Amino acid sequence: MPAPVLCGPHYLREGLKLVLTPGLRLFVLLPLLINLVLFVGLIYFAGHQFSLWVNTLMPALPSWLSFLNYLLWPLFVVLVALMVFFTFTMLANIIAAPFNGFLSEKVEVVVRGTDDFPAFSWGELIAMVPRTLAREMRKLGYFLPRAIALLILSFIPVLNLIAAPLWLIFGIWMMAIQYIDYPADNHKLGWNEMLAWLRQKRWQSMSFGAIVYLVLLIPLVNVLMMPAAVAGATLFWVRERGEDALKSR
Repeated sequence: MPAPVLCGPHYLREGLKLVLTPGLRLFVLLPLLINLVLFVGLIYFAGHQFSLWVNTLMPALPSWLSFLNYLLWPLFVVLVALMVFFTFTMLANIIAAPFNGFLSEKVEVVVRGTDDFPAFSWGELIAMVPRTLAREMRKLGYFLPRAIALLILSFIPVLNLIAAPLWLIFGIWMMAIQYIDYPADNHKLGWNEMLAWLRQKRWQSMSFGAIVYLVLLIPLVNVLMMPAAVAGATLFWVRERGEDALKSR
């Protein structure tokens, strides 16, 4: 049965339950530790630079418009926070990509009740690294031109007022791509085919991307919710693709 339009919270909640079960904890602990170290380091760095970044992006207003600074400052705080969020998410997912791909496989095994994937071994995990990193580079190639365009827009006076909402919409879409791509890649679905499928499920995908985006903005909670998002995306894939997912392998 197709997922309802606002299915995102349900899939993420079910994904969190799955990654907390004894059979899947092993595949969560190492990427969880990596993401925690990365998160602490990035927050420490951003904490020292945050005010400088906000002041750099803020437009210089004439004295007679100085009262607008009080209105614009929160907007640019949000803009910088979104940029920091994107940086953390991008780095964390690149580093954890092989683990996330493996976690997605094991979630699918639990959901389907059948295991058509290779058994866990460090050799199998290492063998996944080139493929998963190549896929992450493909995501980066999709992300960077659009992010650069939005970054340029952020420095253009007046137009930069719409930069924050555009970053938000783009971020939601990227969250859907980022996490639903793990099960899609495990089934050897091509990049363009995966994007086309997500567009067919645009509102369901955006619903999932939106809730993931929201929880990943919460400090420390985001570290745990990354593997939950992988599991939730895998549930989304299995239930939406049905038999098509099996045929695509």
